Amino acid sequence: MPKTILIVDDDKMMRSFLSTVLGGEGYPVEEAGNGKEALESLRRSEFDLVVTDLRMPDLSGVEVMREGRKIRPDARWIIVTAYGSIGSAVEAMQGGASDYLTKPFRDPDELRHVIRRVLREAEAETRISLLSEELGRRFPPVEMIFLGKEMAEVHRSVREVAPTTATVLVTGQSGTGKELIARVVHALSPRKEKPFVAIHCSALAETLLESELFGHERGAFTGAVGTRKGRFELGDGGTVFLDEIGDISPVVQVKLLRVLQERCFERVGGTRPIAVDVRIVAATHRNLKAEVAAGRFREDLYYRLNVFPIELPPLSERRGTIVPLAEYFVGKFAAAFGKEITGFSRDATRDLERYAWPGNVRELQNVIERAVILASGEIDLRHLKLDLAVEPALQGEGTLRANEREAIRKVLTETLGNRTQAARILGISLRTLQYRIKEYGL
Repeated sequence: MPKTILIVDDDKMMRSFLSTVLGGEGYPVEEAGNGKEALESLRRSEFDLVVTDLRMPDLSGVEVMREGRKIRPDARWIIVTAYGSIGSAVEAMQGGASDYLTKPFRDPDELRHVIRRVLREAEAETRISLLSEELGRRFPPVEMIFLGKEMAEVHRSVREVAPTTATVLVTGQSGTGKELIARVVHALSPRKEKPFVAIHCSALAETLLESELFGHERGAFTGAVGTRKGRFELGDGGTVFLDEIGDISPVVQVKLLRVLQERCFERVGGTRPIAVDVRIVAATHRNLKAEVAAGRFREDLYYRLNVFPIELPPLSERRGTIVPLAEYFVGKFAAAFGKEITGFSRDATRDLERYAWPGNVRELQNVIERAVILASGEIDLRHLKLDLAVEPALQGEGTLRANEREAIRKVLTETLGNRTQAARILGISLRTLQYRIKEYGL
């Protein structure tokens, strides 16, 4: 639905100019010759944006904005001012305006650019609010996802890249929320009404992964009793999320490169090219540059994927967010299990902040879920069961990895290789454990 714009200016020629330019962009436009008319229009109709002159005889643009925001709190405001009054426009922005323009306009494109950007930002904020409600049942709300100064750059990057068609590469340790970031990128994009299709590349053997990605024709292999569409066809028009892209085989790498270059492929056992329109978001916990140097990952594919990189910091570098996230998970699981949990003891809070969290946010969620099940009232150390035998904050990355490897090896030995049981004891997901076993060569 087109965004509606109200133009407020006592200069008829200026109103006409603005209406012509913005109407030509497809926006429904209404005009008001002074502040009082503008407020009447706001009471009568909804507007996404108000473009108002700063200096008018009855009410100033700032006064119109102050009253108008009470009537239409969701509308955005742009102040238009003469070049010599920029200071007043800056003050107006501090009072709630999204931007300002100086007149006389040097180029109508300047006006178009500012209008598009302000409306795009407004739409992104609305989508973030809706996304928070949509994901709230399964994931932390959006304000929790980007909690802390360490995630501020990630938040800015997501907002910048989401409206584009650029391929995104999300990197970071297992459990940092790479798939969640991919879902946010999709939800803030023009493709949000189309499918979001995810596939975890490391969980499938090469032949199965090919079939899952590209589909197969009847008789392509034993068991292929019919034609099947792959994830790229199912995601046509939307977003395809390729998790753990660093684990795919050289054969699949070649086929994926073609999709990125030409946006077409053939099904397994097929010869007919199939064209698709998909936006690709890939993720990996591996250092793909190192994988390229080692000859395990194609350099040309790496550059195709690494158009817009987003790196997620590990939870151990976001210590100020650990307790707020833990408190969020307590509320979520206490409600789900019908438990009365009053919070954390002082010792429990201390250990939450000191623990290394090798499984990151996913591990934190698992630990809190278990603690809520075990606790009644206050969550204490015996409910968290965190191993702080070695002070994690004082160790280097190599030492942390060595300790993590030894802890996994020890638990696997105690459980006689039962990975499901080992993952439960370690407080991480089975998939994270499988990544670690492969990474550490256990």
